[in-house]
Amino acid sequence: MRKVLTAVCLMGAMSASYAFADSDKAKLDERLNNAAAVINEVMAVPDKAIPDAITKAAKCVMVIPSEKKAAFGVGASYGRGVVTCRTGHGWSAPAFVRLGGASFGFQIGGSATDLVLVAVNDKGMQDLLHSKIKLGGDASAAAGPVGRDAQAATSLNMGAELLTYSRSKGLFAGIDLSGDVIDQNADDTTTYYGADVSYEKILHGTPAVPPGGAAHHFSASVAHYFRSVQ
Repeated sequence: MRKVLTAVCLMGAMSASYAFADSDKAKLDERLNNAAAVINEVMAVPDKAIPDAITKAAKCVMVIPSEKKAAFGVGASYGRGVVTCRTGHGWSAPAFVRLGGASFGFQIGGSATDLVLVAVNDKGMQDLLHSKIKLGGDASAAAGPVGRDAQAATSLNMGAELLTYSRSKGLFAGIDLSGDVIDQNADDTTTYYGADVSYEKILHGTPAVPPGGAAHHFSASVAHYFRSVQ
């Protein structure tokens, strides 16, 4: 009888564990879908979107969708998002990231803010391949231009490795994120891929984008708007 009860308890614990994992995976799928929605909504209005000169040259794209339930303290902020990089066979599977700092603390007060970061050259891409970078320190960053201003886009493209944007209350504009820190969210990566896959391997194209799900939706959304110059 004791063995039977033990077995039942173990099965219950395993079921709870799987349910918890599934719940976490569902939340990550939601984050990926939200990130895809940010890209689609921002780029749907070309005159107010990221300029073509930048989308064509982009090496990596990071999106941190707003998390309305998150609590932000004065002088500090925190966001979770995803990043994909261009590979020899398209855009990579998404890697999960965190961004912390004070720059987007203006979300305090209930204003939900989406963030988009674009690596515009090989140096910017190499910076993002590291598991942790400080914007403005390890990687030069600048508020990105919007619309069809190709001249401004070219100028900023030459002067910064990462271009940064925010969207709050429908307004999409460049933002200064200097001092904020980006690092790999290893726990979310393990939850999503079922193994501790390195940040660099994912962004180099291994594993491939999981077909048919939220990860594919996000990568496909980026690929649709961030097309190569070739």
